[in-house]
Amino acid sequence: MLDTVSRPVYTTGLPVYIMRLMTETETASRSRGLLWWGIAALVLLAGFADLARGGDTLAPILLAIGYCVLVPIAILK
Repeated sequence: MLDTVSRPVYTTGLPVYIMRLMTETETASRSRGLLWWGIAALVLLAGFADLARGGDTLAPILLAIGYCVLVPIAILK
């Protein structure tokens, strides 16, 4: 009776099971989604850096592309 209390009740290899369920296409689509997020972050960072520098032309273009194009693409991927 005390033996059941001292050992864990649920001993499953859940992370291993989940990784086996993922196929190569799911892994590739996840990395593609992360790629889009990375591109969006870089464009937004460049836009804010140019904005801090005092850019009047490039900063709004980069920020608009980042927020209106790349972030929605990253969300949908």
